[in-house]
Amino acid sequence: MQFVDEAVIEVTGGHGGKGCISFRREAHVPLGGPDGGDGGKGGDVIAHASTGQATLLDHRYKRFYRADRGEPGQGARKHGKDAPDIRIPVPVGTQVIDEATGEVLFDLDAPDKEAVLAKGGRGGRGNTHYTTPTRQAPRIAQPGEEGEHRVLRLNLKLVADVGVIGLPNAGKSTLLRALTNSQARVGDYPFTTLVPNLGVYRHHERDIVLADIPGLIEGAHDGHGLGDRFLKHVERTRVLIHLISLSPDAKDPLEAYRVVRAELAAWSPELARYPEVVVLNKIDLVADRAELDLWREELARLGVSDPAFISGLTREGVREVMERVVAHLDRDEPPPEEARRDPWSPL
Repeated sequence: MQFVDEAVIEVTGGHGGKGCISFRREAHVPLGGPDGGDGGKGGDVIAHASTGQATLLDHRYKRFYRADRGEPGQGARKHGKDAPDIRIPVPVGTQVIDEATGEVLFDLDAPDKEAVLAKGGRGGRGNTHYTTPTRQAPRIAQPGEEGEHRVLRLNLKLVADVGVIGLPNAGKSTLLRALTNSQARVGDYPFTTLVPNLGVYRHHERDIVLADIPGLIEGAHDGHGLGDRFLKHVERTRVLIHLISLSPDAKDPLEAYRVVRAELAAWSPELARYPEVVVLNKIDLVADRAELDLWREELARLGVSDPAFISGLTREGVREVMERVVAHLDRDEPPPEEARRDPWSPL
């Protein structure tokens, strides 16, 4: 399935049913008074956060949502039926943004959370409401109100406990497959992962959701390599695994660390303060393990006190990394406040 994390939709609430102009007509009641009923309310358009949705792809093809109108009132003071609401399923983590103002209206960040995107119009009042001492036979009724109309932008930010970040080809997808049942694509070339992947790591009786964020390159916060589209998915995580490749053909590990840290800080100072576990990957390609102590010393000069060393391919050291991650999650520290950045600035 194609991963789509943006869509623009138009929503319109149902028109309220019109009120009825009617007069009581029965045998032996020659001068029956007004008995027109009220119209029914128009349906609302409601967004529903569903765990069965993983992408906004459906809303790329179906952009227009209109609820039904309420039924008109009838004689004998019969009110028209309210129109049913329509519910639009969206993935958990979807933000609803006003296209005209850029204001975030709703954040559907939990399963089954709902938001009314467009309210239906109220039904019109029947002529029973317009009798007065001087007007006993009113021929007046309301037509019913229009439903709300909005143009909205849907913005999906994945909800995960842990974000796995790093330069392209650092081994993020391999690590995710080693920890979870994810079928993330793996290959020995940059940009194998073009969309975020999710996996679930089982720790005793607890499920921990990990997000494999596509590789970040220098200038990612300005849109290079679609980096701004990827960085927004990191904002909802609580802990980062910063993966650095020790492959001989990879960028110098210290420079790789600096590049990714600089991109996090440029995108959001809050994001740069997230708890981080620095992990040097592909130690199976390191011939002399004494070299690992040298990298530990070099990283210490950058403020990284205790980096981990693993091989995602052979799974050496992988479980120990997750123990560190779980320790961060168990501290029950609230995640840093999400950055207030316009996610729709031009690429």
